[in-house]
Amino acid sequence: MRVHIEWRKSSFSEQGDNCVELALYDGEILVRESDIPDVVVRTTPDKLRAFLAGAKAGEFDSLLA
Repeated sequence: MRVHIEWRKSSFSEQGDNCVELALYDGEILVRESDIPDVVVRTTPDKLRAFLAGAKAGEFDSLLA
């Protein structure tokens, strides 16, 4: 039985299959790349919140160079 998951992407993402998508399922946050939809990472809302705070603070900017 397949479960329907409602994936969401940022309005800042490019159109088409070039974005990161998130979904809430069974109390967890699911993350995937739209061009590789079968690979899904699971995390908790608290862990995602901590990651996003770090990203907003620039902690990962050196990875984008």
